Amino acid sequence: MRVIDIRERSIDLSRYRDPSIPSGGLTTSIVALTTDAVRNGRPVIGYGFASMGRFAQSGLIRERFAPRLLAAGDVDPITAWTAMMKGEKPGGHGERCVAVGTLDMALWDAAAKIADLPLHRLLRQRLGNESPADDAAVPAYASGGYLYPSDDPGHLRDEMQALRDQGYDKVKIKIGAAPLAEDLKRIEIALKAFPGPHRVAVDAMNSYDARQSLDAAKALAPLKLMWFEDICDPLDFDVQSRVAEIYDEPVAAGEALFSAAEAVLLDRHGGLRRDRDILLFDPVHCYGLPGYLTIIEALEARGWSRRSFWPHGGHLFSLHLASALGLGGVEMNPLSFAPFGGLADGAAITEGHAMPPDAPGIGFERKTHLAALFATL
Repeated sequence: MRVIDIRERSIDLSRYRDPSIPSGGLTTSIVALTTDAVRNGRPVIGYGFASMGRFAQSGLIRERFAPRLLAAGDVDPITAWTAMMKGEKPGGHGERCVAVGTLDMALWDAAAKIADLPLHRLLRQRLGNESPADDAAVPAYASGGYLYPSDDPGHLRDEMQALRDQGYDKVKIKIGAAPLAEDLKRIEIALKAFPGPHRVAVDAMNSYDARQSLDAAKALAPLKLMWFEDICDPLDFDVQSRVAEIYDEPVAAGEALFSAAEAVLLDRHGGLRRDRDILLFDPVHCYGLPGYLTIIEALEARGWSRRSFWPHGGHLFSLHLASALGLGGVEMNPLSFAPFGGLADGAAITEGHAMPPDAPGIGFERKTHLAALFATL
């Protein structure tokens, strides 16, 4: 296929079920990538966005990576990635990895539409995954639980119940934005909605310093959480190692690291334990699927199982990748980050598992409000 047009917009995002609640000015980029392939009398268009949590990438996409892609001639998603990265020096991942990953998502959406296959089926063919495509369901947990600016306990309680009502049996909430004593009360609310060991995870969003990290680990240890995520600065491997020494339950890390070299440093110096800990790299933020695969390959070579990977994002692209690559599970954002998060319209969680849409491409067209947003491009 040849890419003949690329359009991008910056979109405001809300972390909350009610998007009118102020959410810190978070944005993401949406892109529409038009190809020269024609299906049903119309050019095939691939859609993508910059996942959650790293802001829009308008300048990098428009001025740096889209022009290279438009000049590349006939490409597939792998050769397109090489064309976009032409002339880029190693290191300096910054935000460029997110810009490349945004376009990579749109390329895979287009390629799967051209093949008339759901993305997870196309990837099974491309990557030699012999598992049956009809066994595509993936363990999934619901993510949310951000600190509300007012009546946080009441809003959090309602949110947890809404997630239970949608069929989720595991949940992740945010901590670290409030004093530890208050966060313990928030965790108690989540545990009442999702009782039992290893059903509630917490995400500190890399907010703790050394003392806070150790204090939190000691307080959380008796709660038997699903995992303790993003504890401290993502490159403070010393503090994370000290937490792992005293915290026997699973630790989750990697969301804020973007390359195979960083992943190897995390494994070498971060104190992670291959028998229990979780790897949260975001495929979009890791230069897209080609970059994400290099991380998986690097850590598999160091003794990690693919079942340790639970990709960040909470959207359909991550769901397809988790299914096709045989990963341990996937995050879903059914209430926050609308209209990007969660499953396709009418889809349901079944016994704790999510199924990718059975539609050509990623299936964004199966989400009415998201399809309408992409159509504005």
